[in-house]
Amino acid sequence: MAAVWAGVLRRGFSSARQLAAAAGGEEHQSARLWKILSFVVAIPGVSVCMLNCYLKAQQHSHERPEFIPYEHLRIRTKPFPWGDGTHSLFHNAHTNVLPTGWEGGEEH
Repeated sequence: MAAVWAGVLRRGFSSARQLAAAAGGEEHQSARLWKILSFVVAIPGVSVCMLNCYLKAQQHSHERPEFIPYEHLRIRTKPFPWGDGTHSLFHNAHTNVLPTGWEGGEEH
């Protein structure tokens, strides 16, 4: 039984070696194809996406929206365990509103 398995394994390894040897020329062509695709498709595609993001950011208004005290949006059953208890862990005064309104009270 062991001799049968040894023969099967030997044939499997030899056919794998033959396939690898035959694909030797194709490896170079495949690498060349992906290199060309990277330069012709990927890099211009990423550049167009970056330009689109930049132009959208230039058009975006950076003014704060009007504060409307919707009760269901800022439900706090207990204070946060850090700071004064009203600011979230990654609080940004320009973009995050407190339950009582914008921090500082002034509108930009």
